[in-house]
Amino acid sequence: MTDKTLETLAEKLDRLIEVVGRMAPAAPQPTDLAAADCFVWSAEQGLLEPVSRVNRVDIGLIRGVDRVRDILIDNTERFAAGLPANNVLLWGARGMGKSSLVKATHASINAARKEGEPPLKLVEIHREDIDTLPRLMGQLKKAPYRFILFCDDLSFDHDDTSYKSLKAALEGGVEGRPANVIFYATSNRRHLLPRDMIDNERSTAINPGEAVEEKVSLSDRFGLWLGFHKCSQDDYLDMVEGYARYHGLGMDPEELRAEALEWATTRGGRSGRVAWQFTQDLAGRLGKPLRD
Repeated sequence: MTDKTLETLAEKLDRLIEVVGRMAPAAPQPTDLAAADCFVWSAEQGLLEPVSRVNRVDIGLIRGVDRVRDILIDNTERFAAGLPANNVLLWGARGMGKSSLVKATHASINAARKEGEPPLKLVEIHREDIDTLPRLMGQLKKAPYRFILFCDDLSFDHDDTSYKSLKAALEGGVEGRPANVIFYATSNRRHLLPRDMIDNERSTAINPGEAVEEKVSLSDRFGLWLGFHKCSQDDYLDMVEGYARYHGLGMDPEELRAEALEWATTRGGRSGRVAWQFTQDLAGRLGKPLRD
């Protein structure tokens, strides 16, 4: 092979390398953590996306869960102050304000921070990205902030092994959970796994007790279990009246209660979500906008 041929091949290789380099995705830019107090973890891009407008309600509008609200606020205040605090699993009935309470608690803690104190950050991670938790924690542990990692509607189905990543990230790894990170999750299941999945492990394993223990122990990584139960009629009406006052709907109290009960009957149940849906419908019928 002549020197000229080698030179031509080298030029072609250089051009090929240049073209391939242009096709490759650009390296993700470091997230500006001062840009917002809330972020969403984008596992595909490996970065935190700031959320400028968070979908949440005032903590005073979350009714019927006073005891668990106080426990969650106390735990979060201690964490924000740099004191020991627990991972939290908020489990139970649908529509009773589990995720709303997490977001509202975060906002109330930041509102009470003194001038000059760094704000508490909230980072949402989607259920399907749980296996990337170690990568996310690796980024957060270097930051000069404290973070609530939040996963809404967390549960695991058959043949899903990503729960092992969660166990290791919470407490089971060599490094353990970073001191500036805490994990809050909501779920309809107290043990995060369907009962038939646990029963199947018990029936097929060589040592059924050990197989079940491995899966049930996932919930044990959460130091606090906060239960949410179906609300009473009085709690439901209290929620509706609270929303109506907050948004200035100005409806006759007796008429409001009657319509709220009829709405709950058509929905087949009572919950905070049903109360909010009724409020939206009522405001629309009255031609009144809801407060931001």
